[in-house]
Amino acid sequence: MQKIILSSTSEIRENLLKRLQIPFEAVAPCCDETPLKYEKASDLVQRLSIKKADSLKKNFTDALIIGGDQVATYNDLIIGKPLTHQKAIEQLTNFSNNSVKFHSGICLLNSKTNNFQVANIETIVHFRNNSKKTIENYLFTEKPYNCAGSFKSEGLGICLLKTIESHDPTALMGLPLIRLISMLSKENLKLPAILL
Repeated sequence: MQKIILSSTSEIRENLLKRLQIPFEAVAPCCDETPLKYEKASDLVQRLSIKKADSLKKNFTDALIIGGDQVATYNDLIIGKPLTHQKAIEQLTNFSNNSVKFHSGICLLNSKTNNFQVANIETIVHFRNNSKKTIENYLFTEKPYNCAGSFKSEGLGICLLKTIESHDPTALMGLPLIRLISMLSKENLKLPAILL
């Protein structure tokens, strides 16, 4: 069986992949993640997903390498990670009673055949009309400053939301498992018995 490599240092992505009950190794990717000028969000996450997987190809010559990337857009503009408390307040205040689209890119690269599959899974998040106090309390509690959109849907950030539109609920957390299972199946990976 080919090795499974997750090209990521994200603990959230690791925990998601563990759900599939297949052995894997998480390895940090090595690539420049700077967006290209005028690059669309859907193109950006797919390009970076491919680059992250491809960056490990030389070290793992017979493996299935998973790359992933995620960005959020608000009013068709790409939103970066807030990194600071003030920027997170600004983002969540803008999102209040509005909608944000998340683009979750995923790539599965077979380093032996150089075959790759890539996709962008979109999720639309509709926010509640959150007060400044609610936003402040949330940020002080969870400190999601390294998350696109300034919240964690797998944590208390779910309290800020009204509804979520998605074909894959795991996409919002950063690793679309439904699409990944299809990709792994196309590579004839033996999945746990329950999935056969």
